[in-house]
Amino acid sequence: MTSHLAEFLTLMAVFALAAVSPGPDFAMVVRQSVVHGRRSGILTSLGIGAAILFHAAYTVAGLGLLVAHSLLAFNILKWAGAAYLVYVGVKTWRAPPPSYAVDLADTRPDTAGRRFGDAGDLTLGFLTNALNPKAVLFFLSIFTTLVSPETPQALQMGYAAGMAGLLAAWFCIVSVFFTGRAVQARLSRIGRWFNRITGGALIGLGLRLALQRASAAH
Repeated sequence: MTSHLAEFLTLMAVFALAAVSPGPDFAMVVRQSVVHGRRSGILTSLGIGAAILFHAAYTVAGLGLLVAHSLLAFNILKWAGAAYLVYVGVKTWRAPPPSYAVDLADTRPDTAGRRFGDAGDLTLGFLTNALNPKAVLFFLSIFTTLVSPETPQALQMGYAAGMAGLLAAWFCIVSVFFTGRAVQARLSRIGRWFNRITGGALIGLGLRLALQRASAAH
């Protein structure tokens, strides 16, 4: 096994453990899948995966160190991410209950709130991950720890592409699960309570992010 292959497999193993841990990305994919359908959930998942390439680009360029060591940059990113999660959470809390009058396996059980269509779903997923300073610091830390400075930048971006694909695939599976007939049949019974639970979770995650100690940036 070559050193680069071993490096890549180690990186993917560590990243996979982080990917399956519940957090803002998971909550957002579940919200989009249940409220707007499978297509929306999958596009949101692809947006989250694209954010990994964004993190990789500035990390490889060395700009990630700015956020990691600048209190101002860290706080700007932290408050932007927190405000975004709270905003989406409040919208979810106030939204009408999902309607499953159409085929439960359809990709769009509710299109009333999707003013921006597919591009909006991709952007929602991208911003959810890109504005999370914990994702920024995690990505920077695992690259700094596990990837050799001697590894060519093109190969590092290849690593990132693998990570992006893994994360997007995982959340696509989550979306398919939550848009399955059996799951949606159960969710339809709790109606508005689902919006309140997921909305409250997003608001809670946003507040938790806002209260995160700035010392994590040092």
